[in-house]
Amino acid sequence: PLMSMMKELKKTFPIEIQVPNFNCTVHEDNQSCISMATTQKFSPRTKHIALKYHHFRSYVNSKQIEIHYINTHDQLADCLTKPLGANLFFDLRKMLMGW
Repeated sequence: PLMSMMKELKKTFPIEIQVPNFNCTVHEDNQSCISMATTQKFSPRTKHIALKYHHFRSYVNSKQIEIHYINTHDQLADCLTKPLGANLFFDLRKMLMGW
């Protein structure tokens, strides 16, 4: 949204605004998700996916978003989003919070 606003401001007002260059890194443990975001092919299984995900793909293609694979045992967000075994929970909590 910020990038779009800066581009619109530059078109609307004839002042020189230097548009910042934002890059975002996404760490993903789902290889199917990475494949869908980085390739342009459609299949019957992916045609139902909402338009906003195809919009995400355009940012990946323009190199504003980079997707990196991360092992599922190192995915810190899992301790906040899904039930985990005690050992994995404590390991992820230690990596996230330091205790």
